[in-house]
Amino acid sequence: MKPLDIREVRKYLPHRFPFLLVDRVLDYEADKRLTAIKNVTINEPFFPGHFPHQPVMPGVLILETMAQACAILSMKTLEQVPDESSVYYFLGIDKARFKRAVGPGDQMRIEVAVKRKMKGIWLFDASASVDGELCCSAELMCTYKGIGGSE
Repeated sequence: MKPLDIREVRKYLPHRFPFLLVDRVLDYEADKRLTAIKNVTINEPFFPGHFPHQPVMPGVLILETMAQACAILSMKTLEQVPDESSVYYFLGIDKARFKRAVGPGDQMRIEVAVKRKMKGIWLFDASASVDGELCCSAELMCTYKGIGGSE
């Protein structure tokens, strides 16, 4: 498997600035797991308003980064490139835990693994770490649907 640079990542995610949060996919195994990178810089649009005296990446955006990695793994597994007639929905978060703050200069390593698939709903184990130290872990639930409810 060849790593995915930002041009390839953009093919699998409809998100764009400021919500495209995955910078690179290091490796993946379809239907099993994926490892991605998010480079966190002081230029992120949320830092001026989220504790400007001590910039911290909002936890919800760490979860969103993990969900975007899940979406890429799903699309690679389905061998599909999303288009304007479909959307990948984030359905749920369980067991979310935050262990370490993420700030400017950090490089988050995102690891997601398929836990279960049932009737078009995917359940993933996901984690984010910096320098080998766990920042966040959660179970994420997602689905891929045609716009208007059709698949």
